[in-house]
Amino acid sequence: MFVKPLSVVFFIIYLLGGITDVLDGYIARKIDSASSFGATLDSIADFIFFGIMLIIFIPILQCPWWILCWICIIASIRLASLGVGFAKYHELSFLHTYANKATGAALFLFPFIYKIFGLNATAVFICGIATLSAVEELIITLISKELKKDTRCIFVK
Repeated sequence: MFVKPLSVVFFIIYLLGGITDVLDGYIARKIDSASSFGATLDSIADFIFFGIMLIIFIPILQCPWWILCWICIIASIRLASLGVGFAKYHELSFLHTYANKATGAALFLFPFIYKIFGLNATAVFICGIATLSAVEELIITLISKELKKDTRCIFVK
């Protein structure tokens, strides 16, 4: 938060953060210390990270209204899914679907994609993936009888 966005120092810290985020789950699974609590904590950390990224980048990028509206729609779907999940399962229901992982990867790559393709193309790409994953997660949460955080896809039971 205290480094100039899109600077060399920013990209170094950003890459290190991304690498450690991927490695912690991988290592936990390899040494058989993965837990539901750890997975939930990782999802909460990702949620906070992306919120901070929005707080940093939206003002400096001067996003057009349609991007802001699209982000609000995605956030509303995500919050609805969490609300339904909490009401149904009495716990936070972050799912680890392939689409959610793709969204996380796309969001992580945002600064790099933005530098190459600009704001509009990057927003369409990332918001498109995020919309599909948010809708999928909401549908899974609505139709599932029990919480399975490791549900990979809406088409897989």
